[in-house]
Amino acid sequence: MKYHIFGHIKTVLTHKHYVFIYCCKCGIPFRGFVHDFSKFSPSEFFPSSKYYQGTSSPILVQRQSEEGYSSITVHHTNKNKHHFEYWIDLFKGNLVLKQMPYKYAIEYVCDVIAASKTYNKKNFKRNLPLDYFNQRKDSYLMAKGTKEFVTKLFEKYRDFGFKKLKKKYTKKLHQEISKKYPQTETIPLFSIRNYIN
Repeated sequence: MKYHIFGHIKTVLTHKHYVFIYCCKCGIPFRGFVHDFSKFSPSEFFPSSKYYQGTSSPILVQRQSEEGYSSITVHHTNKNKHHFEYWIDLFKGNLVLKQMPYKYAIEYVCDVIAASKTYNKKNFKRNLPLDYFNQRKDSYLMAKGTKEFVTKLFEKYRDFGFKKLKKKYTKKLHQEISKKYPQTETIPLFSIRNYIN
């Protein structure tokens, strides 16, 4: 398979550019600056260049090619706190989901908006990030508080753009929602004894 190094670099830099602008609009410029640096590590860069399409994430192509497994995802989500997968732990056969801290949840929202803009280009509309999230959220192992918070932000973005995503409003909303739910949730997964047998 051919490596599309320059196309991949262009896509990553375009995406990072949008994330930085959006994080600045949301009052977290540093998170926008450091966003996705792990994409330039060999563990992510070369597989992503190999599976590059330009119209969607190379993760999907890698999953299709490697029976559902993505080394890109494993490395990326373990290195980047703006992904909900980073906040999942495995303890005694149970999954433990932790609510994402405010700044990383905001960065996640900016990330999804930027990805929608990067891949849809001139066809981008403000409803696309919410549509993308709604189509997938039932299968996301995301803490309930985080899920409600980011859903509301995508709705606000659809209706008002970044005007309603200012830090004063979003921080207050995050505090209100996070108090409604436990900071961690446990999901029974399997019994080690049954798994071994």
